Amino acid sequence: PESHNLKEFWLGSHQACCSIRELDMFIRAREIKVDPDKPLEGVRLAALQAKKTLLVPVPRLRSGLFNRIVPPLGATKEILRICATSQGIKEYSVPVGLEGKAQVDLVVVGSVAVSEKGWRIGKGEGYADMEYAMMVSMGAVQEDTPVVTIVHDCQVVDIAEELLDDHDLTVDYILTPTRTIKTDCKRPKPRGIIWHKVTSEMLGKIPILRSLHYKEKLAGKDVTLQDAHSDLANTKKPAALNQRATAENIRQQAAMGSAEIGKHCVEGDSLSPRLDGSGRITTVYLGNISPSVRVSELKCALREFHVTPLRLNWQGAQHRAFLDYKDKPTAESAVSSLKGLSLGGYPLRVELAKNQRSKGQVEINSQK
Repeated sequence: PESHNLKEFWLGSHQACCSIRELDMFIRAREIKVDPDKPLEGVRLAALQAKKTLLVPVPRLRSGLFNRIVPPLGATKEILRICATSQGIKEYSVPVGLEGKAQVDLVVVGSVAVSEKGWRIGKGEGYADMEYAMMVSMGAVQEDTPVVTIVHDCQVVDIAEELLDDHDLTVDYILTPTRTIKTDCKRPKPRGIIWHKVTSEMLGKIPILRSLHYKEKLAGKDVTLQDAHSDLANTKKPAALNQRATAENIRQQAAMGSAEIGKHCVEGDSLSPRLDGSGRITTVYLGNISPSVRVSELKCALREFHVTPLRLNWQGAQHRAFLDYKDKPTAESAVSSLKGLSLGGYPLRVELAKNQRSKGQVEINSQK
């Protein structure tokens, strides 16, 4: 009986996914964002078969924002089916970041439960809400961009409004195996990331969120995190903690302040690799730096992302820079933190410098 119910559930899910083809908003849409959930595989397939541009969020936003699915030329129906699966998303996609020129005409999300009023409950991790807020920030969706969810009939339930928060995404249409529900939801959708509800831990785990935080900070927006608000509210915080934080900030500024603007300048005692207590100096390569970016902007970004190097080698004329770290684990952590960062509208190329990824050697002049 349990396997029969499961089979019935998936058949119902497929039927609901197929019904999206009949919606005018789907027919008119050129670019569609569909969650990577297994039950939405049918929607992704329908989009590919209709030759729509299909964007699928990176799971848990671990390495970016979206993957754009690009089927091979002359793809057969079977290849398109593979492209719609989680494996196909890995094999037939290109990344789209905050600087991408996405213009999404239709958003399709999964839900654990949804009400006929359009109030939605997800898995509790908030990724769908965050993805939508990021799309707002990058101008990929407008206020009238329709949001659809596809669920089984049993998932349409009453939801108390007090369970919702300002950052929660609402839906305009609900598709089930038996019904198409227009919610006429009046509750506003997120208008961007609500930074005072974001923690430092979240920022640390999601590189694309760090990039957006930095971008909006440069734009003069209030990007104070939840932790910072808590610190301000805690008037009993020991002065020693403030002193340590100030001292650390001074140390970081001193380390960064050693970099000087120049066509090809090197800061520090030596360019050669050397042992530094915990290991061999390891260099990180930054490429594709915009001609408009100054070294001071890069230093500011490095402080913001807590990846201040021991030494910075700025080669602005070659649109690149090299960052020295005390050991390979520290350098690899910096690479992870800076992935997805854009400066001056250019996405940075970030990687360990050549000839040291496996050998631990530094030959930065050969990097292109």
